[in-house]
Amino acid sequence: MSTALADSVWEQGTRMAATSFARPALLARLDAQTRLELDALPFGAVRTDAAGVVTEYNRYESQLAGVAPSEAIGRNFYTEVAPCTNNAVFYGSFKRGVAAGAYSLAFVYTFSYRMTPTPVRIHLHHAAGGGHWILVEKK
Repeated sequence: MSTALADSVWEQGTRMAATSFARPALLARLDAQTRLELDALPFGAVRTDAAGVVTEYNRYESQLAGVAPSEAIGRNFYTEVAPCTNNAVFYGSFKRGVAAGAYSLAFVYTFSYRMTPTPVRIHLHHAAGGGHWILVEKK
């Protein structure tokens, strides 16, 4: 991906985050959510470390992707759990956000690994508590 295209995706995604399905009050408290609270969310919530290794994987995401939490936790989201995201747009945006130290951006995407191609809305967010969140809402 060219630098100009990557910059365009980043800028558009940052603007889209302002109207995302994930509201600011929820984003502010994501890291404090219990497993039960994460499972009750009406969208997918995947927490990773800065390398992309999954530390939380909620029920919605599990059902959407057909991947059990036990299969996802401890594995790299971008290369092992959802390799269809291992590209310049998705993984590249995550890496750019990690390097920036703080980010919140949204974009539309189509998941296609282990499932029928499924359009989704994505919100990547770095919470104040240090969590890197991949939030997923089926379109």
